[in-house]
Amino acid sequence: MKTCFVWLLGALLLSGAATAQDTLFRFALVTDTHVGVQTGLEDLERTIRDLNQLPGIDFVIFSGDVTEFGSDAELKLAKQTIDQLKKPWHIIPGNHDTKWSESGCNSFRTVFGNETFQFDHKGYRFIGTNSGPNMRMGPGQVPRENMVWLRKTLDRTPAAMPIVYVNHYPLDEGLNNWLDVYGMLRNKNVQLMLCGHGHANRIYTRTAIPNVMCRSNLRAKDAVGGYNIVSILRDSIVFEERRPATETRPAWHRMPLTANASAKYPPITDDAAKRVNDSFPNVKVKWQIQEDGDMGSAVAVADGKVIYTTTNGDIKAADLQTGKIRWRYKTGGKIYATPLVHAGHVVVPCSDGKVYCLKLSNGKRAWIKETGMAIVSSPARSGELAIIAGSDGHCRAWNILSGEQVWDHPGIKGFVETRPLVYGDKVLFGTWGNQFYALNAQTGAPVWEWTNGSANRMFSPAAVWPVASMSRAWIVSPDRYMTVIDTETGNTVWRHRDDQQWVREALGQSEDSAHIYAKSMQGNILAFDAKAGARKLIWQSPVQLGYEICPTPIMEKDGMVFIAGQSGLVSALSATDGSLRWKHQFSNCLVNTVQPLTGNLVLASSMDGKLVCLEAAP
Repeated sequence: MKTCFVWLLGALLLSGAATAQDTLFRFALVTDTHVGVQTGLEDLERTIRDLNQLPGIDFVIFSGDVTEFGSDAELKLAKQTIDQLKKPWHIIPGNHDTKWSESGCNSFRTVFGNETFQFDHKGYRFIGTNSGPNMRMGPGQVPRENMVWLRKTLDRTPAAMPIVYVNHYPLDEGLNNWLDVYGMLRNKNVQLMLCGHGHANRIYTRTAIPNVMCRSNLRAKDAVGGYNIVSILRDSIVFEERRPATETRPAWHRMPLTANASAKYPPITDDAAKRVNDSFPNVKVKWQIQEDGDMGSAVAVADGKVIYTTTNGDIKAADLQTGKIRWRYKTGGKIYATPLVHAGHVVVPCSDGKVYCLKLSNGKRAWIKETGMAIVSSPARSGELAIIAGSDGHCRAWNILSGEQVWDHPGIKGFVETRPLVYGDKVLFGTWGNQFYALNAQTGAPVWEWTNGSANRMFSPAAVWPVASMSRAWIVSPDRYMTVIDTETGNTVWRHRDDQQWVREALGQSEDSAHIYAKSMQGNILAFDAKAGARKLIWQSPVQLGYEICPTPIMEKDGMVFIAGQSGLVSALSATDGSLRWKHQFSNCLVNTVQPLTGNLVLASSMDGKLVCLEAAP
């Protein structure tokens, strides 16, 4: 009797959308479950129980931010819970699942089977992609490998077939490569784009493609959370908010279907890059490489070669003068590490849990070592040692020439993403456990630990590449503090938060170590006196870069300071006063390398798999 009552109640609740003969099918859109926050798991469990009792729902889509921190434990817990669902379901990651991934974004694929989906249901094709940002803090970005997959998927889709596209981010400027995504979708019969991210039911009109954001499953200040029931009718699509075990609210949005939607979607052009580059005609692209995967790290330059990595698992060497590929080595996982080159050897840690050492001359294997868990940090060198901190609580050192493990320090709290700094006899690095460590570089023995005292892992000094001068280490972090630490004792020299200029994760150092550079979230570049006993600002650049959270280190060479932007922009400033020398935009995604070379050459790489050699005439 109870089962019959629940079925009748569900049928009555769903009847408001349309009559049965008008409805082709219904599905549920559940988003932003954030398993790991206080009520995330309980809210998800309530929604799963509700969906299991609700009739007339053909399948469920989970559109990202499944977890709060993207940890392996959170992903497994979310999967165990979703596995209780008795209806077909499909899932994609959101920024919380990928930015802070101790596995280098591999665990989502391992746990859930994929990071994209494509399936057909009653004449409709549903396509979902990852949204990023993957590991590197910045705006959203559909990864390059997903863009390649999306193009192939759309090419295989019949022109008349109606499509529902799903991404965690809405189709607007919050997604770095949104114009590229729109350019692919606009020529197809896309009836609807679904997203989450904003935790609210909302209509977006940035593009002609109908774009609907759905509420978070979290309860927030309410007694229960909620999700959306989407009804595909013969002539329209209807959205109703469902409160689990409570009510289905009246439809909050109804949108018409279009017979040939692709004919109605005009192109959108953006000439911002052209305007920037036309303003500085002295900067030219000498050569460019476009990979089919993201590039999530900086590059190394040695012996006339540029060594770089991709999230397709490639380690490659390109000719510095021509960009021609000289050799390629394939690993077993995504790579977010900057290569370390020393004595004719290339050392690259990988998210497959291995450390690869290749010969610089030809890319042949010198040695490979297994650690058993993903590595997303970059190696640091101390003499003949490659020092690498992983996601397994260990920091290890290998002899670069022999591959012999020299030391292993366990007990590191949180995984490591940064490139450690070797300063004097110490190696310094932060973790996503709110810690900053100093170890003896030759033995791995602990020297001191520093913590910011926060309980929030997202405030950790983990992504910044530390710099040091005058026996003091400088760090910045997402808690918006700049901190200076005595490298001998681990004591705080000073710690400052400027409410007008929020620093985050980008630091740099002048060639003479006299100045420390930082980038604020307001888009200003700041130069500090490295010798002063307290915070002393030397200059603030008049250049306005706009809102900025790109964590790429700041570089100085030959009197110029080079800044990476979160949307494909490279800026060169005067080291004297921060005035602008030139700008060039070569991508619309986060820049993760700006490496000045001799002869007015600058290397720059971006998250969408582009590597360029720029030549700036005097």
